[in-house]
Amino acid sequence: MTSDGHDLRHHGDAEVRGAASGLVDLAVNVRSDTPPQWLKARLAASLDTLAAYPDGRAARAAVAAHHGLPVERVLLTAGAAEAFVLLARALKVRRPVVVHPQFTEPEAALRDAGHEVGRVLLRESEGFRLDAAAVPEDADLVVIGNPTNPTSVLHPASEIVRLARPGRVLVVDEAFMDAVPGEPEALVGRTDVPGLVVLRSLTKTWGLAGLRVGYVTAAPEVIALLERAQPLWPVSTPALVAAEGCVSPRAQEEASAAAVRIAADRAHLVAGLAELAPIRVVEGARAPFVLVRVPVEVRGRLRERGFAVRRGDTFPGLGEGWVRVAVRDRGTTDRFLAELGEVVAEG
Repeated sequence: MTSDGHDLRHHGDAEVRGAASGLVDLAVNVRSDTPPQWLKARLAASLDTLAAYPDGRAARAAVAAHHGLPVERVLLTAGAAEAFVLLARALKVRRPVVVHPQFTEPEAALRDAGHEVGRVLLRESEGFRLDAAAVPEDADLVVIGNPTNPTSVLHPASEIVRLARPGRVLVVDEAFMDAVPGEPEALVGRTDVPGLVVLRSLTKTWGLAGLRVGYVTAAPEVIALLERAQPLWPVSTPALVAAEGCVSPRAQEEASAAAVRIAADRAHLVAGLAELAPIRVVEGARAPFVLVRVPVEVRGRLRERGFAVRRGDTFPGLGEGWVRVAVRDRGTTDRFLAELGEVVAEG
């Protein structure tokens, strides 16, 4: 808990643990129909090789090739969360700044590593859009999500690139970028942006939260620093198999189709929410979730009716009355909207 009352270690899974496990989960941003059978089969087959130590060379090469990068620009990690810890511990920075509201783990990792962390708070009145000029010039590490969790805002790549300059590390969390059809604002694979570090996760699109697998792309010297900070064999054999499989042509075709489907399902959710005054949705959502302002009592009353949404007040820059709602299939969304409508009507 920070001095201003934000619990940076609270995440969506906390909303559906224990006694709450029977709730309809709209709090966790993992695609609900995953992992697919072909991926489960690959993971099951990998269990026969568990007697051997993990060998990440093939998976690393596959990820690098997928993004058109040399292997020395890629590092596989035990999820994006491990990457944030590595960055916080390995990089010698004096003034790190995190752009909020966004995923809180980067700031938590920096604080745990002994850093004093500055914040840039994007404004609701400006649609939580990035203005690069708001970031202090002397910041030597800047962290931003794109599309951003929890606002679902997709920042223009050109605006993010404005944050780059010599002597600064620019960390862009693209954990949800593969849920954006065509990935138009992606920076992964770029080698012309000074200090750029991009994080990707395979958790969200492929339903692998329990497996822990992601990767970092950056300049070779940064990758070398992060690799030295990792323990031996940090990524398990099943996770390596998943990483290789999830960048295959078959997987990319499936992910692209899923992104289009998510966009349509999100539009259906947003349209339904728009009919429920006084509820307000942050405009321009592009991720597999939306950020919604509701009367403060609504989240608790939804839980009583069997639906878990992600509380928003743990994100710096947000307060009580904000919730994040995951995009689900239309049947689930319609049931949720019906219950939410009743809650709002009751006042």
